[in-house]
Formats: sequence, C-alpha cells, structure tokens
Amino acid sequence: QVQLVESGGGLVQAGGSLRLSCVASGSMFSFNAMGWYLQARGKARELVAAITSGGNTNYADFVKGRFTASRDNAKNTLYLQMNSLKPEDTAVYYCVRAVYGLPWDWGQGTQVTVSS
Repeated sequence: QVQLVESGGGLVQAGGSLRLSCVASGSMFSFNAMGWYLQARGKARELVAAITSGGNTNYADFVKGRFTASRDNAKNTLYLQMNSLKPEDTAVYYCVRAVYGLPWDWGQGTQVTVSS
C-alpha cells in the first residue's frame, strides 16, 4: 500500500489560487497513474483530474482551464494548481493512486474553502 499525504489546502477568496501537493511513499511513484478527487459536503466524491505516469492529463469539465495537475517524479510529488477558484470548488480534495484505471490508495484529504 502506498501512503499519500496531501497539503496546501486552506481558505481563499473567490478568484484566488491555491496549490495542493501530495507526497507518495515508496519507489514506484513514477510508474503510477495518479489523480485528484473532491468531495463536497453531502455529496459523493468526484474526479477532478487524472495524470498518467507519462504526464498526460484529463480534467473534469467544471475545472478545465482553471486547474492544472502535474507531477515531479524525482520528488514523488503530485500537484494540483487551482486558479480562478469559485465558492462551488469548496470541498475536501483527495490525492489518489490509480490501479487499472481505478482509485486504489487515498490520502487523508485537505480542505479547500472558497469564500464569496
């Protein structure tokens, strides 16, 4: 099992930016597809962004053009740059490691709150 530790969440005003980080344990990070999910209060978790081991990315429609996922394999770290934040982006954000295209290992989550 891979341990994932997120950081970088917090309170920001609408229109602001945050960068989330996720540090993964182990030596296989560069071979893993990774992703970011969010869970708003009272709602199911949903995919925000996915990134392959080679760095190709896909995004949910509601974050396209605003969020950017990236990875630094030398640091075993996944990032999510979030710009032009909206109040509806308020949620707990989770880092995941994917296996066969499905979320397998989850981080503990980091709270992002966007005030209007």
